[in-house]
Amino acid sequence: MESAEIRRRWLSFFEERGHTVVPSASLIADDPTLLLVPAGMVPFKPYFLGEVKPPGPRVTSVQKCVRTPDIEEVGKTTRHGTFFQMCGNFSFGDYFKEGAIKLAWELLTSSVADGGFALDPEKLWITVYLDDDEAERIWHEVVGVPKERIQRLGKKDNFWSMGVPGPCGPCSEINYDRGPEFGEEGGPAVNDERYVEIWNLVFMQFERGAGDGKEDFPILGELPSKNIDTGLGLERLAMILQGVQNMYETDTLRVVMDKATELSGVRYGADAGSDVSLRVVADHIRTSAMLIGDGVTPGNEGRGYVLRRIMRRAIRNMRLLGATGPVVKDLIGVVIDTMGLQYPELIAESKRIETVALAEEAAFLKALKGGTNILDTAVTETKAAGGKVLSGDKAFLLHDTWGFPIDLTLEMAAEQGLSVDEDGFRRLMKEQRDRAKADARAKKTGHADLHAYREIADTAGATDFTGYADTENEARIVGLLVNGVSSPAATEGDEVEIVLDRTPFYAEGGGQIGDTGRIRLDSGAVVEIRDVQKPVPGVHVHKGVVQVGEITVGAPVWASIDAHRRRAIARAHSATHLTHQALRDALGPTAAQAGSENQPGRFRFDFGSPSAVPTAVMTDVEQKINAVLSRELDVQAEVMSIDDAKKQGAIAEFGEKYGERVRVVTIGDFSKELCGGTHVHNTAQLGLVKLLGESSIGSGVRRIEALVGVDAYNFLAKEHTVVAQLQELVKGRPEELPEKISGMLAKLKDAEKEIEKFRAEKVLQAAAGLVQGAKDVRGVAVVTGQVPDGTGADDLRKLVLDVRGRIPGDRPAVVALFTTANGKPLTVIATNEAARERGLKAGDLVRTAAKTLGGGGGGKPDVAQGGGQDPAAVGDAIAAVERLVTETA
Repeated sequence: MESAEIRRRWLSFFEERGHTVVPSASLIADDPTLLLVPAGMVPFKPYFLGEVKPPGPRVTSVQKCVRTPDIEEVGKTTRHGTFFQMCGNFSFGDYFKEGAIKLAWELLTSSVADGGFALDPEKLWITVYLDDDEAERIWHEVVGVPKERIQRLGKKDNFWSMGVPGPCGPCSEINYDRGPEFGEEGGPAVNDERYVEIWNLVFMQFERGAGDGKEDFPILGELPSKNIDTGLGLERLAMILQGVQNMYETDTLRVVMDKATELSGVRYGADAGSDVSLRVVADHIRTSAMLIGDGVTPGNEGRGYVLRRIMRRAIRNMRLLGATGPVVKDLIGVVIDTMGLQYPELIAESKRIETVALAEEAAFLKALKGGTNILDTAVTETKAAGGKVLSGDKAFLLHDTWGFPIDLTLEMAAEQGLSVDEDGFRRLMKEQRDRAKADARAKKTGHADLHAYREIADTAGATDFTGYADTENEARIVGLLVNGVSSPAATEGDEVEIVLDRTPFYAEGGGQIGDTGRIRLDSGAVVEIRDVQKPVPGVHVHKGVVQVGEITVGAPVWASIDAHRRRAIARAHSATHLTHQALRDALGPTAAQAGSENQPGRFRFDFGSPSAVPTAVMTDVEQKINAVLSRELDVQAEVMSIDDAKKQGAIAEFGEKYGERVRVVTIGDFSKELCGGTHVHNTAQLGLVKLLGESSIGSGVRRIEALVGVDAYNFLAKEHTVVAQLQELVKGRPEELPEKISGMLAKLKDAEKEIEKFRAEKVLQAAAGLVQGAKDVRGVAVVTGQVPDGTGADDLRKLVLDVRGRIPGDRPAVVALFTTANGKPLTVIATNEAARERGLKAGDLVRTAAKTLGGGGGGKPDVAQGGGQDPAAVGDAIAAVERLVTETA
């Protein structure tokens, strides 16, 4: 049974039994504590925590998941993988233990004709928690599993919690016996390789307290409403149903390994080492395609680094297998063809996925060449110093500058007999991440932790946002924090975070920055609002300072935004939509949005592109945008189902999480996007859009910066003034300026070349006179002297070599000349072969001279260069060189 059919049967089975089918959430976790979704229940955490009402009492999904803590083990074992699909069924206060157990058994053991998976009941073993008599009774008495195939395990294996105070409960796991060829008998308590876990049923019935680890925490009592959270690993079930020995041989991964074999010429099963590389490639390429499909782009931080790390491991393993050319296009194509059966959006976004992946491959191959040189130098230096450990700062440099994942540095260092100071590397990485997290956390949540906001949400509910229609309204303070702590009141000078029951203030999101303004009380108190954030879903937190008086929870207020600023932001946001559509029209759907920021009168827009956008294309895009403005198109917003929005062709931003109901912003017949931001009513209100240019901000990602309205006009007015000034200077019309200025620059460049040629000739003219003035020091011809100030290093070097060349080769010769450039002394010293045979090396002589000048230098035995800080010491330096010649010769 193929993986796509397993997925279809799972969803169909539970939908027929009253479960609401929820599509897989994006791999980009909507949780500030997570980079990526690591488990099937993660998207449902807000429901289990009571933060959000679930879509129904019974829910089912097949969730995409990525885990990377054991990335080094991928390929080495047959059970570790970075991407997997978790099939789950969930009950929120509906059925409990008996219902969950009966549903699981029915689906696993029913015949294929009846919609089940037709597993042999005799091969299924059950584990339950130590004291969960109820679960054991249901398995034995209701389902009919013999007691000898039911085992009890402890808290470590069969008890679940989120790792923090909150819901928890015992688990019951269903395990499949793969047979004696996989080891000794005795059930999952004895051998989890033979008795592989396929389905975990979590019975959320208790509330836990604080504690460390998986076992050290108290149970505070029973929950008022009991829930069910189950998870079945699709890949593990596929392994059993397809009759293969490990997950890498299942249908969705084997085809990738086959393609890697075709590209590298290495057969799977021929060698243990190459088998590891083939498994790494298959796993990592599939994970990469899924991550890019959900909007992740390669980078050096966060989830972008996760993607970069696994992509670069895959590419390097293909190199180890012997592949020499580009491989990513073919490998990614196989993944899209295979996984597209389960996730059609991969096929729809195949061009974009391929573009991002190819750009990263090209960047890595370039980085691999440069980084390898850096690594080789570091290895040589380490070995020369007698060391066996590559320093952590070198590993960090390779990561930060060249994008080398640490495991790549470990592998390459090990190939040259060195280990790596991983602790030092991870310390530097942690310092970098901590700085970034602190900045982001301070921006999003101020001084408070999320618990404080959740308490307000629990008591007051979600904030009613009125800002689409209003710029001011009456409201009531329902939550107040001072220095991150809930408080009943705040006084003048206090920095506060205020939650209102309703607000016209837009909270930062979707690329649009938060509103500013004022909150006033009848008592005369005034709060200046400087930012608005949404740290937990539905709650607008107004951050500001109490300017006058005292404010209290429960007080009625008048909330008003800076309307002028809001209008400027709305113009920028609407211009962003127009830019997005114009780019897609010019470059195709691969120019998908990868981020944006809308500020008053200006915006930046990030989009996917493997290379720079030609100037002519940028000009066409700008013209198209401004042409749309002149058409005076109406801008309308409508709330609809996500399915209806997709049917209408609305563009969604990759990485954003959308609910069942979405807001669609339509600009005439030109643009249609999912968006929660504020906009103008008509394109004519934008006035003018000026694109300032585009640049690279990462592998496969470009950024456009632009101005809107009055800001765009002011920019063009300044440019007009500059053009007028240039017209006056060159005596030409605006259209003649490029040609005239280009001609002037060409003449200037020619003149500079003539001057340089004259200077060089003048310097070399001194060569004959210098040779005639050579001193004989113990049989060595020594030429020393100071040439005119301002002589460049290249000219000085040419002169020294010319002088040396004029001295007969059989006579030992040392040439040491000095000059002063930009206020600092400079020297170049050369020796011929006869002098070197007498122990006179240019590098030694330069170091002596440079030390006297207050600086340093070095070079080869035949020619070397140095400098210093003290021009007055040139005479002493010449004397020092002559003394060293006397002593050495």
